[in-house]
Amino acid sequence: MSVINLEYLFKPRSVAVIGATNDPRNAGNIVMRNLMAGGFMGPVMPVSDTAEAIAGVLTYPSVKMLPKTPDLAVVCSPLDEVPEIIHSLKEGGTRGAVLMGSGFSGMSKEERLDIKATILKIANPPDIRILGPKSLGFMVPSLNLNASLAHANATPGKVAFISQSDSLFATVLDWALAKGVGFSHMVALGSRIDVSFADILDYLASDPLTRSIMLYVESIKDARAFMSAARAASRNKPVLVIRPGQALDTVLDEHKAWESGDHRLGDAIYDVAFRRAGMLRVENIDGLFDAAQTLGTPKHVYGRKLAILTNGTSAGILAADRLLAGGGELAGLADETVTAIDALLGEENWSRSNPVGIPFDADGKAYGEVVKLLLKDKGSNGILVMHVPWTAQPDLEVATALRDALKRSQRMVLTAWLGSGAAVQSREIFSKAGIPTYDTPTHAVRAFLYMAEYQQNQELLIETPDSLPTDFFPDTLRARDIVQHALDKGRTSLTEPEAKDTLAAYGIPVVETRIARSAKEAVIAADELGYPVAIKLRSPQIPQPFDMGGVLLDLETPERVWEGAASILARATRERPDAYIEGFTVQKMGRRPGAHELAVSAEVDPVFGPVLLFGHGGMAREMIQDTALTLPPLSMSLARELVGRTRISALLKGTPSHPPADIDDISLTLIQLSQLIVDVPQIASIDINPLYADSEGVLALGGKITIAPFEGDGERRLAIRPYPRELEECVSLKSGRHVTIRPIRPEDESTHRVFLSNLTDEDLRLRFFGVVQRDFDHKDIARFTQIDYDREMAFIATAQDPRGEPETLGVMRTNTRPDNSEAEFAIVVRSDQKGEGLGSLLFFKGIRYTKDRRTRQLTGQTMLENKAMQGLARKFGFVITPDPHDEDLVDMTLDMDTVKE
Repeated sequence: MSVINLEYLFKPRSVAVIGATNDPRNAGNIVMRNLMAGGFMGPVMPVSDTAEAIAGVLTYPSVKMLPKTPDLAVVCSPLDEVPEIIHSLKEGGTRGAVLMGSGFSGMSKEERLDIKATILKIANPPDIRILGPKSLGFMVPSLNLNASLAHANATPGKVAFISQSDSLFATVLDWALAKGVGFSHMVALGSRIDVSFADILDYLASDPLTRSIMLYVESIKDARAFMSAARAASRNKPVLVIRPGQALDTVLDEHKAWESGDHRLGDAIYDVAFRRAGMLRVENIDGLFDAAQTLGTPKHVYGRKLAILTNGTSAGILAADRLLAGGGELAGLADETVTAIDALLGEENWSRSNPVGIPFDADGKAYGEVVKLLLKDKGSNGILVMHVPWTAQPDLEVATALRDALKRSQRMVLTAWLGSGAAVQSREIFSKAGIPTYDTPTHAVRAFLYMAEYQQNQELLIETPDSLPTDFFPDTLRARDIVQHALDKGRTSLTEPEAKDTLAAYGIPVVETRIARSAKEAVIAADELGYPVAIKLRSPQIPQPFDMGGVLLDLETPERVWEGAASILARATRERPDAYIEGFTVQKMGRRPGAHELAVSAEVDPVFGPVLLFGHGGMAREMIQDTALTLPPLSMSLARELVGRTRISALLKGTPSHPPADIDDISLTLIQLSQLIVDVPQIASIDINPLYADSEGVLALGGKITIAPFEGDGERRLAIRPYPRELEECVSLKSGRHVTIRPIRPEDESTHRVFLSNLTDEDLRLRFFGVVQRDFDHKDIARFTQIDYDREMAFIATAQDPRGEPETLGVMRTNTRPDNSEAEFAIVVRSDQKGEGLGSLLFFKGIRYTKDRRTRQLTGQTMLENKAMQGLARKFGFVITPDPHDEDLVDMTLDMDTVKE
C-alpha cells in the first residue's frame, strides 16, 4: 500500500479503545491498563456499553458519542462486530485502527477471506489504515504509547522490531528489558489484511528515531512490494531478519499455510531474497541484538579476518575455534607488529601469533599499547579484545585504559569481558563509549561475522556489474512462437527438440536432437545427425528412462541404432506394459571429455515468482544435493555470486589435471535463462541437465520445458523489476545528432562518473541547491546508477563521443511514492549540450512515463534564481508557486490528469 496515514497509527494525538471492559483477562481491559500505565500524554477514550469507567477513565457508550475524533482506534471487540465499528470510525474521520479482537483464528479459510474483504471495502485503505486482525498491538516508547497486549512497557531506544509472531513479540520484549535494550517501535503485524512489512519498512526507513530495523518473518504475501521496500530501507540503515527456516516450513498449520503460499523451495528462497535486499539474516534472538549492536556503529567490517587479543590462552583458542567454524579467518600478524610487541612485552611473554596471548596479569597500559599496535596492522578487518578475570588485576582498570586507547580509533574493535561482578561494570564502560561489548567470546565472534556478512550483502547492492557481451541478441519471437504453437495444441510441455530450439534462440549452446517414432526413423535421424549418437525412450509414464535401461550411448552405426531401439522397446514392453511409448529421442553425442556436469533450472514460485537454480548435475544430482538459487534479473556479478555459493564451484576453478571452466560462459547461460523466463511468461519451468562446462564453454545435453497459458504482464511475476528495455528510444537533437534516451543501468557507473565530472560548478549548484563536492565515491555513484525500477526512474541521454565511446549528456530522474500518488523529479543537462532541445526531450520522456504508470502528480523544486528550469516547467504545464518553508526555492507541480494521452 503506502505510508499514507501511518502517522495516525504510530504518532496518534488521541486514542479510542473500542470494546473496553473491566474483565482483567479481556483485551479491552489489558490495552486500557497499558495505555494508562505507559503515560501516553493524549486523551484515551474507552468505548463500552457495559461499564461506566475503566482503568479510572470514564467510558462512552458508542463511537458516535466520542467527544472528539480519535487518530487511532484500538478495536478489541469480536471480529464479527468490526465492520460496523470501522464504518462508524470512518464516518467520524479516524485514520488508523488496530484490530485485537478474537474470532479470526476460529474461522475457516472462506470466512477469513470474506471478513477481510468486508473490512477492506469499508476501511478503503489508506482512508483508514488497518493493523491486524489478530494483532498484539504496538508500542512507541518515545511517545509513552503502549497500544498493545504486552505484559510490560518497552524502554525508549533506536531499534525497531516488527514481528509476525505474538510470542516472539513478548519474548523479544522480555529479552530486551533484561539486557537494557530500548526500542523506537515494537509492532506485531497480526494477519496483515492491510499494513504489511513493506509499509512499515517504508515508514521506518525515514524515521529519525530508528537507527536499525529488526524483523521476525514467517511469510511474505507481496514479494515485489517487500523486496522494493527492504532494498530501499537497507540502503539507509541496517535491516536484520530472523526466520525459523526449514522447521517452520514443515510445521506450518493450515491457517499459516494459506497465508504464506505453497513454497516448494521453502526457506531457501527467503534466504536469497533477504540477501538480495541487502538485509542480514541471523539465527536467533541473541544474534538479532548482537548484530544490531555492532551494525548500529559507524564502523564497518570489510572482510572476515579477525585479530584476537586475550590474557587467557584457552579463552583465545575457543574464540578462534568459533571464528574458523563460522567461516572467518585468523588474521596474520605483520613482521613489524611482531617486532613491536616483542619490544613491548618481551619475546617470551606473549604467544607471538594470533590469537595474541599476553600475560594473565597484564595491566591496562599493556592492553592499551598492544591494541594500538594491532590497530596499525592492516592485515585484520577487526580486533576482538578479551579479558579473563584475575584478582591481582582489576577489570575496571583494564577496561578504562582500553576505552581511552580506542577514543580516536576508526577501526572495528569488539570486547568480551568474561565473568560477572566487575565485568558487568566494565561492559557498561564500553557501552557508554560506543564500543561493542559481549559477555562471551562466542557472542563477540558471531557479531563480527554478522558484520562481515552484512557488509558483503551491502556490497552486492552497490556492486557495479560487468557489462553483458554485446553479441547477446535473443530471438524472443522465435521462442514465443515455439511455446505458443505447443499451447495451441493443448500441450503442457515442449518436446526435447522444441525445448532445445527455445534455448538456442537465447544463445544457449545445445546438442542437436531429433524425434523418432520407430526404430526405422531413429536410424534415419542418426544418419542425418552423424555418428555416434545416443537414443532415449520417450514415454509420459516413464519420466526417467535411464532407470530401466531406456538410454543407450555411443551408438556408432545404423545397425547399432536399429538393434538398440528394438532392445529398448522390448524391455519397456516387458517391464512397463501400462506405458504408452511415443518413440525415441535421437541425439548427437556431445564429446566433452573431462567436462563438469552441471544443472541449471528455473521455476515459478507462487509468491516470489521466477527463481533460478544452479548446481551439480548429472544422474547424481538428487543424491549430491548441491544447489544454490537466486531471483532474477541477473547481472554477471550476481550470476558469478550464485555459482560461488555451490560446492562444485571449487572444482570449476580448476585442478592440477584440469584447466578451470569458463565461469563467464556459465554465468552468461544463467543470464540467458533468466531473460528467457522473463520474456516468455508462458514458460512454467526449465530444466537443463546435464549442462557440460569446461574451459571451452558450456553445452546443454538435456533440456525440459513445461508451459502453461498466461495472461497479463510477465514482468509482474518477478520479485525485483528487471531493466525496462521497452522504454528505450532514439531521438534527434536540433543539430541532427542521434541520441538514445533510456533507463539508466548499473553498468553506466563509469560514464555517469564522467558525466558528473563534466558538469560545471553552476550546474551542480543549481541541481543540488548548494556547493557540492566533486569527489563522488563508488557508493554515491552506485546510488545514482543502481535504482529500483519499481519506484525510481532515471532516463539518461547517451550518444557516442568522437572516439566512438559512449557518453552521457543529461539525465531526468523521478522518485515515486510507494502508493503511486506522487513522483518527484530532477533534471540536469550538460552545459555544452544546452540549446539542443535535450532538456525538453528528457522532460517529455519523464512526463510520459509518469502518466503511463498512472501517478497522480509530478512535483519538483528548484532555486528561485533558476529561471530556465521554471520556464521549461511552465512549457509543460507545471504550476510554479513559492516554497512556503524556504524563500529561495519554488515548487513545481503538474496534475497528471491535465496531461493529454
